[in-house]
Amino acid sequence: MITHLDREACLRAVTGRDARFDGWFVTGVRTTGIYCRPSCPAMTPRARHVDFYPTAAAAQRAGFRACKRCRPDASPGSPEWDTRADLVARAMRLIADGVVDRDGVPGLAARLGYSVRQIERAMRAELGAGPLAVVRASRAQTARTLVESTSMPLSQVAFAAGFASVRSFNATMREVYATTPRDLRPRAGSTGEESAGTLSVRLPFRAPLHPDDLFGHLASTGVPGVEEWRDGAYRRTLALPGGPGIITVSPPSGDHPHVRATLRLTDLRDAGAAVARCRRLLDLDADPVAVDGALATDPVLAPLVARAPGRRIPRTPDPAEFALRVVLGQQVSTAAARTHAARLVAQVGRPVEDPVGGLTHLFPAPDAVAAADPDSFALPRTRRDTLLALAGALADGSLDVGVGADRDRARAVLGGNRGIGPWTVDSVAMRALGDPDVFLSGDLGIRQAAAALGLPTTPRALAARTAAWRPWRSYAVLHLWGTLDHPITRLPEDS
Repeated sequence: MITHLDREACLRAVTGRDARFDGWFVTGVRTTGIYCRPSCPAMTPRARHVDFYPTAAAAQRAGFRACKRCRPDASPGSPEWDTRADLVARAMRLIADGVVDRDGVPGLAARLGYSVRQIERAMRAELGAGPLAVVRASRAQTARTLVESTSMPLSQVAFAAGFASVRSFNATMREVYATTPRDLRPRAGSTGEESAGTLSVRLPFRAPLHPDDLFGHLASTGVPGVEEWRDGAYRRTLALPGGPGIITVSPPSGDHPHVRATLRLTDLRDAGAAVARCRRLLDLDADPVAVDGALATDPVLAPLVARAPGRRIPRTPDPAEFALRVVLGQQVSTAAARTHAARLVAQVGRPVEDPVGGLTHLFPAPDAVAAADPDSFALPRTRRDTLLALAGALADGSLDVGVGADRDRARAVLGGNRGIGPWTVDSVAMRALGDPDVFLSGDLGIRQAAAALGLPTTPRALAARTAAWRPWRSYAVLHLWGTLDHPITRLPEDS
């Protein structure tokens, strides 16, 4: 049991079956040997019989198995891992992206700049489980999702979920779920929606979720050939460790708290990483009740929050790509930025095959951009030089904006590049680095919205006025953008 959890607060959440806390912690019931999410509909256990754990991995390590009724493994992830910038949060983001599956714990430690022993110690102290236990729990969750939502042969499920053998897959599933993979499938059935290399999964989130500006932003700023809006869904190509992939995510419908995602993968072992990147793209692990509750205390923001609760930050599945795109979009319109990015894609992007729509390329990797002929770029010379310098820094590792990056260091290195100003640094911090407390005071749209709402319009005065919105100023940006008459604020029309 981890003692830093507030036991009384956890007990109140469990007693009230409060779904807002699903994913924040799990409850281990000693009399039954199972662990549950806070909103489990089963009879509430006596307080003296329960312990609380910050992760499923910690509960499993303590000998508990997952509840078959409330499915604690299907909860949204803890919002802490997206919002925090400390070592454990960085490690959790990298683990979700599959770094340990690909490079082992030494690879994780190398990415973070710490020793294996330091990583183990930090994670055990806070989570009650080390990196391998967290990975094991994640593999079990991915495997159960594939077992229940596809008709893939179970041997393929095992390797797609990251298990080294079918034997370890079966043993883990029996230990975590107290049943065999084969027994899970008849109860849940199969969607039958997948084909070779294609999976259809559901991505849970904490309600509410306002889809209009989330999907509107992604669609209206999408790079032709890399992104598109088709048949009521956002689609894009993705460079994954095992090869190119195409993800399709649809806005939630009705009262179902999940986003439907279809993953077309070159290598099914990329399923876990692809799901993690979809979740990060749509900010699905956010806690909208906490965010909206804090912002609504300001009389200017209160009506905006009431009108559109649950706004999410449109993030990115590829932080290096986003950084390059922000530089291409400096001091130009959204349409011009898309044009510049499309030219770059056509010139040095990697072609892909899309049997469904109009996706033609992966966005070029930084090393491909850095190696391109500078004279071939149809850009002003200063912006071309900035783009190439940024691509070089991303390619050689002197700048890291990935999920495990040190945010403060990334901001300092990025801002030290000639031609990159505060707006670019803040945009990358907000949407690539995932910082929840960035305010784009120099953004033209923000200044227009501020003027309409009676807020100060000069960057310095506006930044001072918004200090009360901390630590959720990135979400305040979305509410201010939402007052504008712009395609980014509206759910796209079908094409």
